[in-house]
Amino acid sequence: MSRPEDTLAADVHYDDVEARKYTTSSRIKNIQASMTQRALELLDLSSPSLILDVGCGSGLSGEILSDLSPEEGGPHVWVGMDVSGSMLDVALQRDVEGDLFLADMGQGVPFRAGTFDAAISISAIQWLCNAESSDTSPAGRLSRFFNGLYASLKRGGRAVCQFYPKNDAQKKMITSAAVKAGFGAGLLEDDPETKNVKVYLVLTVGGGATSGKGSDITGVVEGMEGVDVLDNRRKGKSAGRGEIKKGSKIWIIKKKEQMERKGKIVKATSKFTGRKRRVQF
Repeated sequence: MSRPEDTLAADVHYDDVEARKYTTSSRIKNIQASMTQRALELLDLSSPSLILDVGCGSGLSGEILSDLSPEEGGPHVWVGMDVSGSMLDVALQRDVEGDLFLADMGQGVPFRAGTFDAAISISAIQWLCNAESSDTSPAGRLSRFFNGLYASLKRGGRAVCQFYPKNDAQKKMITSAAVKAGFGAGLLEDDPETKNVKVYLVLTVGGGATSGKGSDITGVVEGMEGVDVLDNRRKGKSAGRGEIKKGSKIWIIKKKEQMERKGKIVKATSKFTGRKRRVQF
């Protein structure tokens, strides 16, 4: 069975009919509630916080954030952003308590730096792995999203993104983009090796401590089984080795990465990248 993100853009797929169908399905509401509770457990917020809900849809997750008791660390204040106007219309009709913002996360996170204490995203970021037009790329969309998310969070903040990767390559593409943006990143899988597997990307922003555990990802996932920690932010950096020579293979690769972050499509790197051609007589 084909996945909706493989056939249509999110704002096209979630039209008025699909938005209402999604919101009124008791099965979807139960799954959404369960995954939101899991995301909150991983965020481990001890007091009411300002939370960004990325891909908020019709506000199913936001309702849980608003309804948490003080004993559970809430209630939280939240802002939701989504690319589907139909989903946001349903959220308005349901009179959710969060503020709603129509925006494409693949174009960035349009909020002032350091605005949010935390962020969640339920079943949304896999849509970034599909390019809607020829002048954009999944790598560029992922880069803009994670760079914007990183900037919008306070130092020491956390984000939890639940998503459904199509395969291991897509999972790696998403986590690599998060690490490249500066996040400490950990992957957690619930119900692994089953068709109901749920993947959670736990992200931390350096520069502070929360809940007395430190801001590093290892503090977030301490004691959890089956967690793969991905934090390569300091690897591959050459301190004190001088500037990279213009025209070298490393220089070309870095230029390609810059173009991808801008959403441009570039040629794949190969063993011939940066190799000089022989002079022909």
